[in-house]
Amino acid sequence: MRKNRKKGASKLDRLLELPDELVSNEPKITIVAFNKCLIENYKSILEYQEFYIRLSTYIGIININGFNMQLNEMTNDDLLIEGKIESIDFESTI
Repeated sequence: MRKNRKKGASKLDRLLELPDELVSNEPKITIVAFNKCLIENYKSILEYQEFYIRLSTYIGIININGFNMQLNEMTNDDLLIEGKIESIDFESTI
């Protein structure tokens, strides 16, 4: 019998075979054509300007640089950023 244990996953999470991004607090970043960026599992918005957005996550800080950036479709866990994205940096706090 093979054991597949996810770090930090509960017995129910393993039984239901839920994806890691649902059971962990790790951020997931999806970029579409350098003009849209979906960030899941963020904690808060630290700074927001037209050319710079800083987000706090459970494992660090995400810096997004670009032009004409806007925060769209915000929920408690997900954030859609639109604009010309030039770079994304990650500062680990772990």
